[in-house]
Amino acid sequence: MRAAPPLSDAAFGPVLDRIDLHIEVPALTAADLILPPAAEGSREVGERVLRARARQAERYAAIGLPHVRTNATAQGAALEELARPDAGGLALLRDATDAMRLTARGYHRVLRVARTLADSMTPKR
Repeated sequence: MRAAPPLSDAAFGPVLDRIDLHIEVPALTAADLILPPAAEGSREVGERVLRARARQAERYAAIGLPHVRTNATAQGAALEELARPDAGGLALLRDATDAMRLTARGYHRVLRVARTLADSMTPKR
């Protein structure tokens, strides 16, 4: 039995482009397993997510887009306006876009994730 030939970038690229996040997760060591529990539990994370979603819905309603409730559903133009990186972030994003050959879809996904992370990290009001 022979292994199938590897997929080319041309064939596999569009598939990878539709996967939202790619992260490598190293294997846990014994030391990792005996660490104290995380300071933030599921309840706290859930509350932070709800606050971030509320913040997003308010932001889109304020600019006349009440049908957009989260960064995930924002279209390119609105997203580019509301998730505009600073000069350093823009340079990093430009370099990453070139290095990883991001499509427009991939570029906007990075903006969505960055805006969502910023929303979830903003302190309570």
